[in-house]
Amino acid sequence: MSALTIGYAALLYVAAAVMVVGLAVKIRGYARTPAPLKIPTTPAPITGTGVVLRMTREVVFFESLFKSSKWTWAFGWLFHAALLLVLLRHLRYFQQPVWAPVVWVQAFGTYAGFVMVLGLAGLWVRRWRVDRVRYISTPSDHLHLALLLAIAGTGLAMRFVAHTDIVALKAFMLGLLRFDLQPLPADPLLLAHLSLVALLMLVFPISKLMHAPGLLFSPTRNQADTPREARHLAPWAAALDPKR
Repeated sequence: MSALTIGYAALLYVAAAVMVVGLAVKIRGYARTPAPLKIPTTPAPITGTGVVLRMTREVVFFESLFKSSKWTWAFGWLFHAALLLVLLRHLRYFQQPVWAPVVWVQAFGTYAGFVMVLGLAGLWVRRWRVDRVRYISTPSDHLHLALLLAIAGTGLAMRFVAHTDIVALKAFMLGLLRFDLQPLPADPLLLAHLSLVALLMLVFPISKLMHAPGLLFSPTRNQADTPREARHLAPWAAALDPKR
């Protein structure tokens, strides 16, 4: 087995482990962070079902972002929707046989890459052109967008400019899952793409990209607006409450 294959296999194993463990640690921290106040952003639902519907609209349609900025919502939603299609398309590299829904999404996932680039470009222009956003933007904000654009760009280049051996690539990916390493094609674009993806996986748990799972733990979104109907106590405070 070549040093290239072993090196990239080790890199991807480490990146996957860091991402999984990092996500677990972060989510555990979110779940254990006390929410001592009843602070849902109004107008808010007053039932558990209403909270579920609100969170669904937030996750799927970015409802609060739509209300605050239509342009930001448009570019943000386009990017996330296109990213979902691209990820679904990439599932074929990890399946044998490939599921029918993954086969069906292939054509849409191919061109979703261009929509993904459009959305990212719009979000990046916003960080430069909107004064209040430029003022609070940090170097990491720009680096995250640059990294995502580089991943999308190298992926599109492999699809439309310099094709790689996708049969050998799929054998390599399936080998990773089965702990049976197969040779990795030595195409420069492929190696750059995989390196950038590994970098994204490594930085994901310590970056602002954690807003993805963090949204589900936001008390302004996941609480029912019932301060008059029921007294709200965080679990740690309930144990100390003499009335209980």
